Amino acid sequence: MHLRRLIHSLIISVAAGLLLAAPSAAIETTAKQAIVIDYDTGNVLLEKNADERIGPASMTKMMTVYLLFERLRDGRLSLEDTLPVSEKAWRKGGSKMYVEVGKQVKVEDLIRGIIVQSGNDASIVVAEALGGTEEAFAVEMTEKAIALGMVDTSFRNSSGWPDPDHYSTVRDLAKLSLATIRDFPDYYHYYAEKSFAFSEIKQGNRNPLLYKDIGADGLKTGHTEESGYGMAASALRDGRRVVVVAHGMSSMKERSAQTERLIEWAYREWAQYVLFESGETVTDVPVWLGRADTVPVFIRDSLMVAVPRKSRRQMAVKVVHQEAVPAPVERGDEVATLVVSAPGMDDISVPLFAGSAVGERNFFGRVAAAVGQLVWGFAD
Repeated sequence: MHLRRLIHSLIISVAAGLLLAAPSAAIETTAKQAIVIDYDTGNVLLEKNADERIGPASMTKMMTVYLLFERLRDGRLSLEDTLPVSEKAWRKGGSKMYVEVGKQVKVEDLIRGIIVQSGNDASIVVAEALGGTEEAFAVEMTEKAIALGMVDTSFRNSSGWPDPDHYSTVRDLAKLSLATIRDFPDYYHYYAEKSFAFSEIKQGNRNPLLYKDIGADGLKTGHTEESGYGMAASALRDGRRVVVVAHGMSSMKERSAQTERLIEWAYREWAQYVLFESGETVTDVPVWLGRADTVPVFIRDSLMVAVPRKSRRQMAVKVVHQEAVPAPVERGDEVATLVVSAPGMDDISVPLFAGSAVGERNFFGRVAAAVGQLVWGFAD
């Protein structure tokens, strides 16, 4: 049977009430914190301690690059512009691009120096040029995090250098990953570059997944002694993208193996299904004291869901609404909720809107309906 016919046959109108969420499908991972997201639908396929605070380490640099990409997109900077290297940037330890104090460095080189080489020095060059000081730029980073819905993130520097007040969560870092891919299609390709040479020093990208044939095209690794090894990763296969953020692993080998395993699991065990197109009428719901007995309801945006492959036949679609929507109803009023559920996934809820206006019955019609309700227990 065609999937859409199957879905329509599953729709059941029920009285509004609480629906219990199904538990997320599980796969064991040695990462202490992890989250897996289907990019197109936004569905969370797996989460493990996703809201625990972590030291994001060099995954912080995704926000530094995000703010740099914003200025490029808005025309405030160009790839050919150059930015000055301060002594602070030149002296910074850890992973380096090896910029020289007093020199000017092209923006495009700095992008590669941050993404490919994970240069702490390059991050500070960008922060000071864009924010005046690294501290001021960190404030802007945190403000942007809030704007992106990263509700438990605080940045104190541009590189991820350890600081007790510098923290995030894998859920927040996933939001940043999704926003980077979504907002900068013209610049995201830098995350897939495998190597970059600057000052005659060639360095390989620290993302191990780029060297495997799994569709990986980003994003950023991170490591500190206190936080362990982490990675924000993304892969694209046959037009379908998966984003994984995993953290708290004990070695580079474990980080590579666990993130790859989560990506493979997402593609193997989950599939995408289009349930309704944008503007499609879903069903009719009853109207109380209206000039029409029902009103059609439609979905505003197309609905694609990610569902465990083994649960497809058990997928249920319900329209939740009041027993009868009271008239008058205006076209576009939110009058119901579509709930999609299946074993192994959390329920998905989206609003439904009235497809037409329904006016109130006249006085005598309302009286007749009220009498019918009182005497016979039903309303015409």
